Amino acid sequence: TLFLDEIGELPLKLQVKLLRFLQDQLVEHIGGREPIHIDTRVIAATNRDLREAMKENLFREDLFFRLAVVVLTLPPLREREDDIMLIAKAFLSRYAEMNNKKLSGFTNDAHKAIVTYNWPGNVRELENRIKRAAIMSEGRKVSAADLEMVTTETNVEGEGLKGAREKLEKDLIQKALARNKGNVSKAAAELGISRPTLYSLMERTGIIQEGGSK
Repeated sequence: TLFLDEIGELPLKLQVKLLRFLQDQLVEHIGGREPIHIDTRVIAATNRDLREAMKENLFREDLFFRLAVVVLTLPPLREREDDIMLIAKAFLSRYAEMNNKKLSGFTNDAHKAIVTYNWPGNVRELENRIKRAAIMSEGRKVSAADLEMVTTETNVEGEGLKGAREKLEKDLIQKALARNKGNVSKAAAELGISRPTLYSLMERTGIIQEGGSK
């Protein structure tokens, strides 16, 4: 099984090569003279709307239909509220054991931050934050500060759940960009999301990049 993550970010030139492989099931070693047949199933994942990408000529239509034999749509983490803390606790248990830390759970402020955050990076971002928190935490419970999700500076009273999430999301993105001196790649890595996803979020939340680097 070959798993291709973020297939929507594949450059068009590589899309052509991937399509040829999917059609022929043949590859060639660099410097090789004979094609090699490979029997493999391909699973691809993306957080982009590939149909929209096709309209913008960013993704090949023939490759899409070659890949989309069976399509599974996974709702984003923010739409699976009942799952968030279950997943968070599972990650905490795993990384606490890996780092020989006796962590018994999350503080109230950490719990609040987790359930109100919009999770643009979905499960990968959640795992990334908890993995770091399990290493850095000095208490028996992981706090919002350990998760780098301190919310006390952002007033979300009366915003409603959706408004609070959007406000917290914008605040966290701005702080990540500030800590990384405007470097989008480093900020995205810190947030546990891809650079294109961060650009999309910056546009949606009205964050304008001044200076800095890609």
